[in-house]
Amino acid sequence: MTNESSPVVAALNRYLVERARCLAEARRILGLNEVDVVAVLHITRNPGIRPSELRQHLGVTSAGVTTIVDRLVRRDILRREVDLDDRRANHIFAQVDLSVEPWDCLTRFDDAFSAALSGVAAKEQEAVASLLDSATAAAALD
Repeated sequence: MTNESSPVVAALNRYLVERARCLAEARRILGLNEVDVVAVLHITRNPGIRPSELRQHLGVTSAGVTTIVDRLVRRDILRREVDLDDRRANHIFAQVDLSVEPWDCLTRFDDAFSAALSGVAAKEQEAVASLLDSATAAAALD
């Protein structure tokens, strides 16, 4: 069976293309770049994160994370709060509701995928994960 005729490959490609299209449209409407979106999503999932933790997640320099956070704070997308126990440190929080348009597109596909996956048996999930891990390892640039 070739990849073109595989229902798994076709479905995965369709999912990834639609997810990318949705994210691109949301980024365009919101005026965000891809790193901004990754930062907002990570902060939303980890409220109160420190800049050093965000820097590590994004793989950018300290100056880079400061630039990203400053830009998103100015746009009222994020807010900083000083750590009451260590005034040199601060915590970052998202100020946007990811359940409303156009923000919802940033999570819609992942939430739908998680919901669909909840109905799949653990053994089948492991088989699909193994398949994707193998393909990723074979094609990875590292």
